[in-house]
Amino acid sequence: MSAALTIIMFIGGFINSALSYITFQNKESRKIGCGMYLLASTITSLLTISIFTVKFWFLVLTHMKVSMNFSVMLAGCKLIEPILKMFLYLDTWFNACVAIERAINVSQGVKFNKTKSKWIARRVLIILPICVMGSLIHEPIKRNAFEFKIERNETQGNTRENYIYCITRYSPSLENYNTSILFFHLIIPFSINLFSALYIIFGVARQRSNVQRGRTYQEHVQEQFKEHKQLLISPLVLIILASPRVVIALLPGCIDVSKNPWLYLSAYFISFIPSMLVFIIFVLPSSSYKKKFKESLASWQQRCCRRR
Repeated sequence: MSAALTIIMFIGGFINSALSYITFQNKESRKIGCGMYLLASTITSLLTISIFTVKFWFLVLTHMKVSMNFSVMLAGCKLIEPILKMFLYLDTWFNACVAIERAINVSQGVKFNKTKSKWIARRVLIILPICVMGSLIHEPIKRNAFEFKIERNETQGNTRENYIYCITRYSPSLENYNTSILFFHLIIPFSINLFSALYIIFGVARQRSNVQRGRTYQEHVQEQFKEHKQLLISPLVLIILASPRVVIALLPGCIDVSKNPWLYLSAYFISFIPSMLVFIIFVLPSSSYKKKFKESLASWQQRCCRRR
C-alpha cells in the first residue's frame, strides 16, 4: 500500500513539475521575479518528491535486510532526510517570495520596476538556499549509522546477522531548536502568504474605491474577495497539508508511534502533497499563466512535429 502511494505521488509530482516547467520556462513568464520564484519552486518540488521516493525505497531495502555497503548506508542516513527537509523548506519560502512580490506589485502599481524585481529575485535565489542549509547544518553531523552483529545458536549451527541502524542524537536544547526551526519554516511563509493576500484584496479595493466613486469601499472589498479568493484558499490549504509535519515532530514526546503506524505514515505522506500542487495553485487560477502554458505547449508540439 505504501509503495503504491509513493509511486502515485512520484508520478503526480512529476506531472505537476513537467506542466509547471512548460509554463515557467517561457521567457514571458519570467519577465518579473514572480515567474523566477515559481520556476525555482517547480524544480524544488520535483526534487522534493524525488528525494521522498528515494527515502522510501531506501527504508524498504534497509528493513528487507538487503545487503548494502556500510558507506552507502551512512551516506543515506546522514544526507537523505536533511536534503529532503531543505527542499521542502525552500518550496514554502519560494511561495512566500511570490506572495511578497504580488503585494509589492499592487502597492507600486505602474511604478513597479520589472528590472529591479528580476535583480532582487536572482539574489534571493542564491541567498535563500544558503540560509535554509545553514539552519539545517547540524542535521548530518548529529546523524550516524551503527552496525550491530548478532550471533544466533540454532539447531543447524551458528548464524550471524548484521543490522544497521540510523540513529539521531539530539541534546534537549537542539531538540527545541529543531522544533523552533520547523515552526519558523512553516508559520512564517504561511503568515506572509496570508497577509499578502489580505493586503492585495484590501489594497486593490481601496484603489478602485478612489477611482470608482459610485460604489462603496465595502462593495469593492467584497468584489475583491470573490475575485482573489484563491489567494486566501491556497495558503490555508498548504498549511493544513503541511501541518502533519508539526504533528510528526511532536509525536515522540507524546505517543508511541509503533502502536499507530498508519496514523504516522498517513500524516507523513499528506505533508508532501503541497509539492504536487504548484501547477494547480499558481498556474490554473491565473489567466496569464494559463495563456503562457498554452503558448509554450503549442511551441513544444511544433518542435516535435518538425523533428519528425
